Amino acid sequence: MDSDTRDLDLLDRQLAHALQLDGRVPFSRVAAVLGTSDRTVARRYHRLRVDGTLRVVGLPEARSLGLVDWGVRIQCAPDASAAIATALAERADTSWVGLASGGTEVTCVTRARGGSGPGSLLLSKLPRTPRITGVTAHCMLRPVAGTAGWPGRTDALDARQVAELSRPAPTGGARLEPTAAEQRLLDVLAKDGRAAVPELAAVTGWSQSTVRRRIEELRATGVLYFDVDIDPALYGFDCEAVLWLSVAPTALGAVAEALAGHAEVAYAAAVTGPSNMMAIVVVRDADALYDYLAVRVGALPGVLGAETALVTRHVKRAGALLSPRRALSRPSGPPAAGPAPSPGPPC
Repeated sequence: MDSDTRDLDLLDRQLAHALQLDGRVPFSRVAAVLGTSDRTVARRYHRLRVDGTLRVVGLPEARSLGLVDWGVRIQCAPDASAAIATALAERADTSWVGLASGGTEVTCVTRARGGSGPGSLLLSKLPRTPRITGVTAHCMLRPVAGTAGWPGRTDALDARQVAELSRPAPTGGARLEPTAAEQRLLDVLAKDGRAAVPELAAVTGWSQSTVRRRIEELRATGVLYFDVDIDPALYGFDCEAVLWLSVAPTALGAVAEALAGHAEVAYAAAVTGPSNMMAIVVVRDADALYDYLAVRVGALPGVLGAETALVTRHVKRAGALLSPRRALSRPSGPPAAGPAPSPGPPC
């Protein structure tokens, strides 16, 4: 759907918010909370899903697999940025691949094996071309904001509805060495987080009851989470930027807490590198970005400096790539970016 087409009505927004709270919530439960019919909710989701407006994806948490998320910035010649972004987007270990800074920079999140063993190198993932003029990689040490969706975009339910549709917080800390069947399960959910149980049973070779039980176990322990891909421009947010903040180490906790309370922040994480805090900011326009930088960020004690990179276009978001050509065919203009899930931010 064209990012300039803003035709989300209240039910669309409520459904998107419900799915942000629980990506596999039964439509019957959503219908009961919203006071409408199962058929209406299912029909509305199908329309949003088919026209590309909304997609639910199921993703594994990096540390549960012994992996580390890295935010990578690739400086390149403008005429090479689209090809580099496409090459990165086609990899299974990348997400949130986008063009920034007027097409002179490609940003992405990539996962690598923790430690110094095989699979821990990042540079081997990059296309080999002299058009790349610089690379900076930031290890994401800890997500500090945006780990439970972005209320600045999807806030369409009242407190009672949120309470009725929310899931208990996962316990976290679990580790998983996926079996072949579990990997097939994860591969399907990365493309369609609401894939039907019979389809998942056929892919894994499990019974339907085993599929339901295993998904619930993975979610309860924090190994598997669900995210909603939807364009913020549909909500009137036409400007996205990546902020790289330099924060005094003694102020990291306070700044992290402040960013977590900012509606403008879709995702933020403490990172390694010259700038030790990364934040994804989504606002209505350039004036709103200026106000956010000057007033909200400028007022935070301990922030020593800030670098801002405007996001021009996203080639790949959180889930598995479905159509790279479609992603690159979007016209330049308002960015097509969604907030970050917990571990797997827009960058």
